Amino acid sequence: MPHMTPEVSKLLEQALALSLEEREALANCLISNLIGKVSPEVEAAWEAEIGRRIQALDSGRAKTIPWSEVRKRNLAKLRHAH
Repeated sequence: MPHMTPEVSKLLEQALALSLEEREALANCLISNLIGKVSPEVEAAWEAEIGRRIQALDSGRAKTIPWSEVRKRNLAKLRHAH
């Protein structure tokens, strides 16, 4: 994962405190801003990776982690980054 500046870490922490609807709206805006700025090769690679991940989930090979645990881990990482 690329290194996040303190400003980005603070923005992420604030974003994670938003409601689900607000986070979805923010994510959609950020993703929409990137559309058209990704090369076709990168887009194809992501599509292939998404397919592999869906197949791993469907077959039971992938281990999932509840969102509450992921959120807890990420917030702990943010606190340690400061």
